[in-house]
Amino acid sequence: MKFLNTPDDRFQELDDYPFAPNYLDIEHGMRVHYIDERGSSATETILLMHGEPSWSYLYRKMIPSLVAAGYRCIAPDLIGFGKSSKPTEQSDYTYANHIRWMQQLLDHLDLTDVTFFGQDWGGLIGLRLVANHPDRFARITVSNTMLPTGDHTPTEAFLKWQRYSQKVEEFPVEFVMQGATTTELQDKVLKAYRAPFPDDQYTAGAKIFPMLVPTTPDDPESENNRNAWKNVFSQWTKPLITLFGDKDPVTAGGDRVFQKLVPGTKGQAHTTIEGGGHFIQEDRGLILAEHIIEFVNANPL
Repeated sequence: MKFLNTPDDRFQELDDYPFAPNYLDIEHGMRVHYIDERGSSATETILLMHGEPSWSYLYRKMIPSLVAAGYRCIAPDLIGFGKSSKPTEQSDYTYANHIRWMQQLLDHLDLTDVTFFGQDWGGLIGLRLVANHPDRFARITVSNTMLPTGDHTPTEAFLKWQRYSQKVEEFPVEFVMQGATTTELQDKVLKAYRAPFPDDQYTAGAKIFPMLVPTTPDDPESENNRNAWKNVFSQWTKPLITLFGDKDPVTAGGDRVFQKLVPGTKGQAHTTIEGGGHFIQEDRGLILAEHIIEFVNANPL
């Protein structure tokens, strides 16, 4: 497998991203980058997983609040994004591969009693990690994400995004990030989201990701997602909360699916966050962090 690592100097001027880098070497010589910031709690860990085309920079507003509240925060960069390695062939990126790559990090860290937070692809991948090892997770927070089986027609907004992603020759990272937020992003923020991709040979993962979402019943991962729903989430009685934005047409209604199908959603303070676009961490990061803290406190171990 051929891959590239983004030069470190691309990340040197990110003055609002003060976190020390951590790396795990995985298969084929690739590396996974992750943030590991520790609060005063020895037991409470929050796993924060991003989607596409973002990276752990997306959590820069939330992590200081969560750490100040005492939690350990783990925020990995998916393979193909951020400071993690980037295979150069689109065929190397599969849903199953992403799960396996992130599973290697989870196994290495040996995390337990985890509160999971996933948005966009962070949910698609992270929820499968939960399904693989439900004993490791104490709580689930889902925000602008889903676990699709391909048995239902996606939103028109997602289908338009999928078609658009395959037409562009050079993947427009800044355009995508700004278009999926409700706030005007500063130039330095847009530069930070472009930083992992010095040129287009680094963007194979970002380009193919929309096509990896199961949209038909016979998708390669549809059955595995069905099994996750049937065997784990339909029986999940541990706490699960939905924190969806009101301005995200891509995942609109997904919160109601979780609330209907997952027993652990009963009695939780589900919230539709006003002014939250698809990348809700950018638009309402501090509010999200407050809700997570309240959720953990309301559901002690």
